[in-house]
Amino acid sequence: MGAISELKLVADKKPRNMPVVVVRRNKLAAKLWEQIQLAKSQIEGTPFVIHKFRSIRDPESGVKKQVEVPKRIKPWWFQSEAGKVCIAIRYGSYTLELAKGMSSIEVASAADLIKTLEVIKIAVDAGELDTQIELASQHLRQNFG
Repeated sequence: MGAISELKLVADKKPRNMPVVVVRRNKLAAKLWEQIQLAKSQIEGTPFVIHKFRSIRDPESGVKKQVEVPKRIKPWWFQSEAGKVCIAIRYGSYTLELAKGMSSIEVASAADLIKTLEVIKIAVDAGELDTQIELASQHLRQNFG
């Protein structure tokens, strides 16, 4: 019992499922990570490919099988009419409104693009955009109804 007595023991149990707000936060944080990696690869001129699995049915035998295909990632940044680079944060097909009537962030350069995406990812992890994510989730659920 010498080694175990040095550890800090607690009576907590593993939760059965995560709260919905945490799941949505993690989903947006994962998409932000993809955007950061895409921006870095475009600056460096290297390809950035994430693979996903897709089920297809073999036409000859009729058996379903899993095939690894590249995932298409669309950049969230665009060039505004003024010639500046702007970022629109997306949750699914919905663009988040970061402030009243403001849905884009203007950045000066490509290096600032990566820094801004990282700041947004930190804000999402801290829960600063939970109300916007909830609103976007409600809009998306209405489209399925």
